[in-house]
Amino acid sequence: MIRLNVLDWIDERAKDCPQKIAYESPIDNLSFLELKQAAVKAGACMLSKLPLGSAADSPIAVIMERKCATVSVFLGSVYAGHPYAPIDGTLPIARIQKILETLMPCLIVTDEAFEGKIKSVSKDSSILSYAEAAEYKVSQTDYEKLAWVRERITATDPLYIIFTSGSGGTPKGVATSHLSLINYIEAYSKVLEINPSDRLACQSPLDYIAAIRDIYLPLSKGAYSYLLPKQLFMEPDRLFQALNEKEISCVGWSASAITVLTKLGAFKDMSLKTLRKVCFSGSVMPSSVLSLWQENLPDTLFINQYGPTETTASCTYYRIDHRVSKDEILPIGEPFDNYKVFLISESDSTVPDGELGEICVSGIGLSLGYYRDQKRTEAAFTMNPLNRNYPERIYRTGDIGRFREDGLLEYHGRRDRQIKHMGHRVELDEIEAAAMQMGNIDECACLYDSESETILLIYSGKAEIRDISIFLRGILPGFMIPRKIRKQNALPKLPNGKINIQSLKEKNL
Repeated sequence: MIRLNVLDWIDERAKDCPQKIAYESPIDNLSFLELKQAAVKAGACMLSKLPLGSAADSPIAVIMERKCATVSVFLGSVYAGHPYAPIDGTLPIARIQKILETLMPCLIVTDEAFEGKIKSVSKDSSILSYAEAAEYKVSQTDYEKLAWVRERITATDPLYIIFTSGSGGTPKGVATSHLSLINYIEAYSKVLEINPSDRLACQSPLDYIAAIRDIYLPLSKGAYSYLLPKQLFMEPDRLFQALNEKEISCVGWSASAITVLTKLGAFKDMSLKTLRKVCFSGSVMPSSVLSLWQENLPDTLFINQYGPTETTASCTYYRIDHRVSKDEILPIGEPFDNYKVFLISESDSTVPDGELGEICVSGIGLSLGYYRDQKRTEAAFTMNPLNRNYPERIYRTGDIGRFREDGLLEYHGRRDRQIKHMGHRVELDEIEAAAMQMGNIDECACLYDSESETILLIYSGKAEIRDISIFLRGILPGFMIPRKIRKQNALPKLPNGKINIQSLKEKNL
């Protein structure tokens, strides 16, 4: 069956397993039937606030707490025929304002936690209280409107708009279609063999791209998803206890979250009894961390996943079929189904085997582009210069990669973190990757002071500065050795869990 939109999944689950719990949080839970009913109610209420036939590409902003009801509002937006844009209500007001200025939403749905804050920043958009949507009485006319809208949804219509950080401090809203999301979820499910018995644990904020797995895998496969409280990730024993109590079998978490748990003593006092599938992404996983997890979960499948938001969460994966060594750097693997991943040189030509090039992606998984940002969309989403036969749209990731002899792709840092130092081109990410091979380093980041021509390495972990310098001198050219190395208890993070390079620059350069 060819699915045109994610609402088909909701219909199937509400029919096949209506009473099964789809989502659960410490605040609430929803069965598949309750989810459909709540989403229909929310969608009908949204439509009642909008003129029928209003621009379908105009988004609905959702600014609510991290709970199951929020997911029902996401899907309610889909029923109403509009893409949803999840926004973290705890963001600074100035950041929320910038996002709303880009979105120009036709409606904002919020709850008690953020309603006062949102009313103070949004002067032009209509604001709908979730309480009103939850109590809305759906009439026969409403059902007819919903049916009219649904008949007009196409597979390439935008499903959601998720914001990521952008250069100059302006957030970018990545718009993704139903088709791209459906393809990614099916491809991910195939690799991890997701089935109705799987029980997922969501680590990511609901406005972050990684959360789409925990939202849509239940709809696609009939699995269960538990929205873990954020604070548990600072208390490994309590987190493990929750995972065991909920009989969690599969997680898709950021490498940084797993690293933090390990640093805080994961597995010292408690084991995981039901976890059988672990997928990680977002940053380079330290081999020392992965080795510990493999040691404690010998029968668990580990998957390294790579890909930006612009490729619908991820585009490649690597199934780890061996116990990793302490100095091992994992490849990012091979493409998911219906993705094509290849390299392009600086001169827009083919990259010879074994050499470095920019990682580029084409296929169904590409997002539609940046919402209301044509300039940045045209810069990142271009025609494939290697294809002279027909127009082929690609996304240029800005990441550098190399194909190994076995055909697996390796990650070699960011193109935009390349510097010219002492007459040499240097990738700061390459220095970071080298430092991570040492062990006893939890995380690190390199900065460059162009005025003093100084490479600075900042890290957290048990390693001593002198030992890091000696280690790097053994594996890197002299011109790549950081002149300054500083130790911190922890490195600042962005909301998505990645290291906040801009914050480090402000405090250290």
